[in-house]
Parts: sequence; C-alpha cells; structure tokens
Amino acid sequence: MTLQPGAPIARQLFDQIRDAIVDGRLRAGDALPSTRDLALTLGVARNTVAVAFDHLRAEGYLRTQAGVGTFVSADVHAVRHGIVPPSALRPNRAWLEDWAPPDMSALDGPFDLRTGLPDVKDFPFPTWRRLLDDASRRSTEHGRYADPQGLSVLREAISRHLAVSRGLRIRSSEVVVTNGVQQALALLAQVLLGPGTVAAFEDPGYPPARRAFQAARAEAVPVPVDGDGLVVSQLPEDARLVYVTPAHQFPLGGRMPLARRFELLEWASRHDAAIIEDDYDTDFRFTAPPIETLHSLDRAGRVIYVGSFSKTMMPSLRLGYCVTPPGLVEAMRRAKFATDWHSPTSLQAALAAFIDEGRLDRHIRRMRHRYAARKDALARILDEHLAGALARIPSHAGLHLAAWARSETADVDRWVENARRLGLLLHTVADFAVRPTMPGLVLGFGALGEDRVPAAMHALQAAILD
Repeated sequence: MTLQPGAPIARQLFDQIRDAIVDGRLRAGDALPSTRDLALTLGVARNTVAVAFDHLRAEGYLRTQAGVGTFVSADVHAVRHGIVPPSALRPNRAWLEDWAPPDMSALDGPFDLRTGLPDVKDFPFPTWRRLLDDASRRSTEHGRYADPQGLSVLREAISRHLAVSRGLRIRSSEVVVTNGVQQALALLAQVLLGPGTVAAFEDPGYPPARRAFQAARAEAVPVPVDGDGLVVSQLPEDARLVYVTPAHQFPLGGRMPLARRFELLEWASRHDAAIIEDDYDTDFRFTAPPIETLHSLDRAGRVIYVGSFSKTMMPSLRLGYCVTPPGLVEAMRRAKFATDWHSPTSLQAALAAFIDEGRLDRHIRRMRHRYAARKDALARILDEHLAGALARIPSHAGLHLAAWARSETADVDRWVENARRLGLLLHTVADFAVRPTMPGLVLGFGALGEDRVPAAMHALQAAILD
C-alpha cells in the first residue's frame, strides 16, 4: 500500500482497500491488520486508519467482530464478485447499426462546406446575453419546473413569428417547444409510431429523421425524390407517417409544386397518415417567394409543422418547435415530460424576448443578404469554372447548393478525400441517401465567408483534377 503526498491519507486508505476488495485481491472473510498495526506499518496516525476503517464499515465493505478483528464483508464480496465486464452488456440491436452521430466539431482547415452550419460570428451576442441575464434574474418565474409544452410567452412569440414569416394561422396552444427539430421528430415518433409501423422519408433526405423513426422501432422506408420533391406515387401503402421538406428539399433543393402538395395531402387522407413538414431553412429565401406550406393547405388536420432556430440563430441554442393538431397536443406534452420534462426556461424566456423585440427578424434580414452574396459567388464559380465536372442544381433558398457530377462514373468519394487533404470539408449526395444515387456533391456556404469562396472553389477544383 503506497500513500501519495497531498491527498487526504484517510481517503487514500479507503480507496486502496476498497479497490483491493472490488478487484478480488481481498476476498470475503480475509482479515485486515488492526488499526494499530497498519498505522505503524504506514507511519501514520492510528486515528487516520480508524477513520478509513469506519468509512469502509459504513459502506459495507468491512465487518468487525468484537475481540476477534476486522474482516472483508461476505455480503459485499458476493455482490462485487458478480460484477461483469462492461462488454457483457448489450444495447438494443437498433443502436448497433452502421452509423454514428455526425461529427460537427470544428474543421482543422480553412474551408468548411458542410451543410446546416450558419455563420454565428455575426450573431448579436451582447443583446442575447442581456436577454439571458434578464431571464435569469427572474428566478422566481423561471427557476421552477415548467409546463412541458413550453412557456406561454415563447409559444405566443413563435405563433406570431410564423404568422408573419410563413403565413401560418395557428394558436399558441398548438405549439410545443422542443430541443430542436430532432427532439420534435423523436417525440412525434413516440406518439405516432410503434414497433413495425411504417414511416416514409425522402431519399436522399435528412438522415436524422430516419434515425428518430428507427429509434421508435418503426420501419423507416426511403421514398425517391425528383425535381419536384418526394414522389407521392412511390409511397408505401401502409405508411402511417411521411416526413418531407417541401419548400426546399434536403439536400437537392427542389420546391414541391402546388399540384404535388395537394397530391400528398390527398394521399395522407386516403391512407389515414400523418405528414411532418420540416420547413428547415426557408427563412433564407433569395430569388423566389416562399411556397404555401402544407400546413396552410391542410384541411384535415394531418400536417405537423416543425422548425427550429438552429439556422436563424445558432445550433447550440437547441430550441425548436412543432405545430401539432389539437388532438395530439396532450400526447406530445406527456411525451416531452417523459423525455426531459421541459426545455430550459431561461432560454425560452430570452428567446421570446428576442423575437418580440424584433431582434430575430432583424438578424434574419441581415444574414439573408450576406448568405445571398455567398450563394451567388459559389454558383457563379461553379458555373464558370467547374461546369465541366459538375452540373449545379437550381436552388432558391437555404444554406447549401447541390450539384450532380457530369459523369455517371465520377469518383466523388475520391474528390471529397482529396478535398479533405486540402483543408476543405464537404458532403456527397450519397451521404444523405439510403439507395444508390447518381454521383454528386452538396456544398454548404453558411459558415464560409464570401471572401473565402474563390479559394474554397479553387481547392475543390484541385481536388477534382487530382
């Protein structure tokens, strides 16, 4: 037994004797030296050893027999002896599939063209800190457990924001505040799906949606997309939920025309299915007016509208919402409670004030102008200098562009690997697909300053030609 200087000696004795018992070096019934003998051996005070022994007895590791001595407890040994290595525990097989959460850590290089990354450098952090401080000071109001559905002030602010930005006519009672869209999808999967229930999603599409459905043990079925979005005629007949991004199909960027939207709504009514409409980045529209949402066209209460503030503000905020038909609200409240009770109340209050003061709209307008300049610069270089290798897919909104390879045999995976070595990180279309797809690239420009677009595209050109 070796003692280290600095740490409390009684604690060191406790830890070392406990570890010897847990590891099996001291077995049930083994006798320990008396406190006097051990103190003499270690050169410490007897009272220090007595404190450690008392602690071990209180925890149940040791027992003392009057007039005989101190021994390792048989009960503790029986419990500890039954401990199995961590590798003996097995998770549900659904969590062992060949996937992992995306690595969204900072790129060790100059160019980050991944999707879904906004530019947070221009976010009004001083204003946000003031609103957070104000909310934190109201501890009597926001320091207690809250309604799982979300603070009423935030739900009302979201309702007003969606009425102005997307023309949604909704009540605040239909809004459920979530920790981002991902939690909204997970809660909806819990409420609407069950083991073996079929959930359909766009392919290529947003992979985390599929993961949320699979986590609910549903059967997630990919449905092909074309230039007009999800191909309704290819939906499985037994689907009970359909996830779509009609205003700006992810990742290809198409807009679902009105006829296709009505076709999807009619299909959902015939098949008694729900539709999740993810309007994930249409706050950033550049060259065309927004299309009318499925939610606004819905007359049967089958559309659930979800969104977040990850793109308009910052991903780390982790606040989102879903607008649900009245019949689902109570189930969503209960699912939210069972998951994490409620989202942080101070953040909710600060966000409500940020919206009501007009700060969100102001920030969106400013960033829309800057993102438009980046998109135009990226599109121009793609069309003028990379058109021999890539055919850009037209897009009217969002923070990324997609492009098909001109050659069906293009090795886009090699392009991406070459680009990584040059400090440029980007995705292939296949990264978002389940079924085989034509070779293509997806280029995010949210986190890339306009002045850096030419250098990034030069690196991409070198990666393609290498």
